[in-house]
Amino acid sequence: MGRIGVLLINLGTPDAPTPGAVRRYLAEFLSDPRVVEIPQIVWQPILRGAVLTTRPRKSAAAYREVWTQQGSPLAVFTRDAAAGLQAALGPDVLVDWAMRYGNPSIPSRIDAMMAAGCDRILAAALYPQYCAATTASAHDAVFAAIGAMRAQPALRTLPPYYNDPAYIEALRASTQAGLDALDFAPDLLLASFHGMPERTRTLGDPYHDQAQETARLLAKAMDREVRVTFQSRFGSAKWLTPATDSVLEDLPAQGVKKVAVLTPGFAADCLETLEEIAMRGKEQFIAAGGQKFYHFPCLNASPEAMLLYARLIGRALSGWR
Repeated sequence: MGRIGVLLINLGTPDAPTPGAVRRYLAEFLSDPRVVEIPQIVWQPILRGAVLTTRPRKSAAAYREVWTQQGSPLAVFTRDAAAGLQAALGPDVLVDWAMRYGNPSIPSRIDAMMAAGCDRILAAALYPQYCAATTASAHDAVFAAIGAMRAQPALRTLPPYYNDPAYIEALRASTQAGLDALDFAPDLLLASFHGMPERTRTLGDPYHDQAQETARLLAKAMDREVRVTFQSRFGSAKWLTPATDSVLEDLPAQGVKKVAVLTPGFAADCLETLEEIAMRGKEQFIAAGGQKFYHFPCLNASPEAMLLYARLIGRALSGWR
């Protein structure tokens, strides 16, 4: 038998914090019918017109706020997680990483795995909660890449792990470590998940319920309240509520002056966690009368993340090793 390949998949990032790079990234991302469920004949003129002529410059400025010397935080943390998992799994497994949108692309890394002799591949989309716009879209890209091959590898996908005890323990341990390091005691813990249009829930997407279950299990493990909110609204459709930005603005008037926010729907820190929550969310909360604000880092490539991924992926590889 050939080698085993494990491909860690995350959402995506532009190649640089420039309007041109962001425009290319958004054009790919927002053209995915899993992401924008509007008929393309209606959506594409809007996308190519108003959206791609105005949004890239604003988004590029936001990306510049979080960009590091090594590049996009999402790419850096996903790459580091792959390196850590490679060390944990050993040389008989080839671990690589890819982005659903942008680079390195899913087809390019699957091709590289095949060239390295992998005849069995686990596609591990790093989304704890299943959503068609994220998990299913990543799988679509994997299936399309393999569907174009004459000699195909055996394929497995990583199940959602929103309620897996190893995931809840990783969240609990990292959150508790963050709390222990603070110089204040938060009045409230917020769990901010990426938002989705309400319509996706009514159509049967389990994301909302899985996010709620993650927060419930974390609250039980920590023996304290964890309140759920949803961020990153886009467009005029009704999105999942309550909205993170609105809640942060309302909390001080309710007597909540110290808040700590975690983002357990994200495996790695990115624009939505670092700029939207850690920067703009803090500004909104303080401007509304809040006193103390803290954003917990995502699991990223932390020891908690490495232990979690080794357990999840070791289980998913059962029978192959």
